[in-house]
Amino acid sequence: MTDTNTSAAISRTALMAAAARAAHLIVDDEPYVFEDPLAVVLLGDRADELLAYHRLHGEHPVLSGARAQVLCRSRYAEDTLHRSFHSQYVILGAGLDSYANRGGDDVRVFEVDRAATQEFKRAALRAAGLPERAAYVAVDFERDDLLERLVAHGFDPLRPAVVSWLGVTMYLTREAVERTVAGVARLGAGTVLVLDHMVPEEDRDPAARAYVEAVGSVNAQHGEPWLSFFSPAGLAAMLGTHGMSAEHTNQHEILGARTDALQPSNLTWITRGTVSP
Repeated sequence: MTDTNTSAAISRTALMAAAARAAHLIVDDEPYVFEDPLAVVLLGDRADELLAYHRLHGEHPVLSGARAQVLCRSRYAEDTLHRSFHSQYVILGAGLDSYANRGGDDVRVFEVDRAATQEFKRAALRAAGLPERAAYVAVDFERDDLLERLVAHGFDPLRPAVVSWLGVTMYLTREAVERTVAGVARLGAGTVLVLDHMVPEEDRDPAARAYVEAVGSVNAQHGEPWLSFFSPAGLAAMLGTHGMSAEHTNQHEILGARTDALQPSNLTWITRGTVSP
């Protein structure tokens, strides 16, 4: 069993994201967008509770919308990693990401997050008898120097990496987002940053507006309000300021046409930035 005291301290959004990945294999139709069989394991003693919502109400737009967001960004990030052939993978705001235990030995994984979330995950791994295969880097994105913390845990700043930053930017101030982008821009040439971001209100479609109306105040009440919104062009401009090129995709391009509850919205986009030589 996972320590419930640790469970109380873990980020709520980390639990929700892992539940979305786990529920996809239970309530959605094939072909699967993203397969993470370890997500349910890492939920520990919270698994039954969190998956029950999806089992009972999986077609509700809030739950299906959450799954769509999480699955698209996870699929795109890991596809980017596999195409890159880079041997360093940095997961910012890693939460309960399971790639370190699903991927091969040819990639070294650095999981960056708050210490409480990391301890919950490590306890879940121990309870399941799974090895710890990632380097755990505790970071406060609002205060800490990212590169300094990574290097202290064995990261090679001269070699390129893939850096995924999923489900995080909307919870940070614009200044903290730019500070982290600047930190990634200091990594080796060819480093790729994959991040998702909520778009401003004027760019949202009806499904996205409904999701925000239903979820935004609840997140704020739980101490995790949305703080930053970026259009694709606005984020590309920020990346360009730090010498990075930008490409974008969205849920429509990744999901395509489906007949189940997984339907795309224009709430979040995914941007891939590359550090220039």
